[in-house]
Amino acid sequence: MKIKKIIYCLVWGLTGVLYSSCSGPDYYVSKAIDLMDDHALYAEGPDWEAAKKEALDTEPQTYEEAQEIVKKALKVAGGKHSFIYKSEDVKTDFTSEWKMPEVNINEQNVAIIKLPPFSGNDKQGQKYAHTVIDAIPENIAGAIIDLRGNTGGNMYPMIAAVHQFIDDSEHILRFKSRKRSDKINLDYVLRVVGIERQKQLSCSVALITDSLTASSGEATLICFRGLDKVRSFGSPTAGYASANAPYDMPDGSKLVITTSCDVARTGEVFCDEPIAPDSLTKEPMEAAVKWISEYLKNE
Repeated sequence: MKIKKIIYCLVWGLTGVLYSSCSGPDYYVSKAIDLMDDHALYAEGPDWEAAKKEALDTEPQTYEEAQEIVKKALKVAGGKHSFIYKSEDVKTDFTSEWKMPEVNINEQNVAIIKLPPFSGNDKQGQKYAHTVIDAIPENIAGAIIDLRGNTGGNMYPMIAAVHQFIDDSEHILRFKSRKRSDKINLDYVLRVVGIERQKQLSCSVALITDSLTASSGEATLICFRGLDKVRSFGSPTAGYASANAPYDMPDGSKLVITTSCDVARTGEVFCDEPIAPDSLTKEPMEAAVKWISEYLKNE
């Protein structure tokens, strides 16, 4: 029956209307497995083949049952960063919960930049980036980028917000999937966000992380790996340094699949393990201020 349904879903009637068999719990599972086969980071090897067979051999009667089956397979194919975004959540507007960055300039002319998570629209992404850019004077002596509590979202406005502090003589990040490796540079980031490049600022940069720094927050951190005048402080990150892609499902939900891991310009590969800071400390802001102060004295 499942094979027939999949075949029917590839065939159009003479009226141009898709057959109604392109729905239902069993089709939900079949489509999810196909998407994982094509895109999921870990969808290969004997463990995946066993998980795939187990999922396809089931006969769910409801979408709830189908989702539970898919979640089990998704843990194997996509790891801990993959999940199902339920239809009721997809329809919900969380705009009121989004926060913009905060920038304060201390007495040493060091910018203290708080970068929160972000998942807004294009216009909000531009505002997010310019909240930082417009507050940074050209003669800034240093920067402290606080990524604590940044659980992720859209990495592009985050990186664009602090792009003046990132040396882009080469790519700033790579996404490595099972089938390819894509380099990301600042020009691409700025095009995605829709803002103009600002003058590069050559100054010391401290980054602060904690156990909630995840996903796009970690990607922003990784963009600074291997750069001179950069040091990180705090505690290890959450360990979700990978890229996800959402796919529409028949019941209105989205299947969010981990498609690639993050690779720094240094060649370091990050994915499911926490990223340790250069300086492990329970007082990261104090340590970062002290480090930049000493750096400025020695210049």
